[in-house]
Amino acid sequence: MKIAKLILILATICLQAGCQSTHSHKGKKKFHVYLLIGQSNMAGRAPFTEEESAVIPGCFLLNAEDKWEPARNPLNRYSTIRKDLDLQKMGPGYTFAKTMLTEQAGITLGLVVNARGGTRIEQWTRGTEFYNEAIRRVKIAQAEGTLKGILWHQGESNSKYYDRYLSQLKSLVEDLRNDLEMPDLPFVAGQVFYNADTKPNTRKINEQIAKLPDTLRLTGYVSSDGLTAMDGAHFDSKSIKLLGERYARQMLKLINQLEQQ
Repeated sequence: MKIAKLILILATICLQAGCQSTHSHKGKKKFHVYLLIGQSNMAGRAPFTEEESAVIPGCFLLNAEDKWEPARNPLNRYSTIRKDLDLQKMGPGYTFAKTMLTEQAGITLGLVVNARGGTRIEQWTRGTEFYNEAIRRVKIAQAEGTLKGILWHQGESNSKYYDRYLSQLKSLVEDLRNDLEMPDLPFVAGQVFYNADTKPNTRKINEQIAKLPDTLRLTGYVSSDGLTAMDGAHFDSKSIKLLGERYARQMLKLINQLEQQ
């Protein structure tokens, strides 16, 4: 009887106070949400240390139940389209989140990471499973937070047809903005690892990605210059962390442009 009474008291207190989510933030405007999509480098293939597996303070991840939980590596663990869990390691979202939180006082961060390795941009076009899941999950996230931008890292699988890539990427950005009803939503694309030996056309893909800001307003790109890979395509741990910081700097630049309009 005493236990039942205690449960009833706790339930009443919760209802009166208004039950909170697993995250704590200072209101919707201060809870900044980002969508992270693309192929394997966005999903994360770089090894991480025990220290880097710890919770990122102030950052939350949309989980398999579409609820917020403290974010930690691997950040693509709850992607609804991912490959096996043991393939998910560290991606650019880790240092992106840490940098954004350092540079923007008083906010918390929410990440919706929904990437899958080996995918072509055609698999992300409007109406596909990958596209629909990204839209569905980010709309759920918007119920509690403010969507601030999209991070995209993809292109290795399209290197053979590099001449089409810019128009495809432009269409993807426009479709995402239209379906989210956010015409000024910042979008940052990352260049891929340039592999002259096995995929010489990755240089041409990167040239196309670099043209995106000239094609669409409030878009940007991050360079892969100077970054190194573990193999022919996947950035190593040091480089994936540098890439994440570059994403953050570019996103902050776009947010600043938007705020000054």
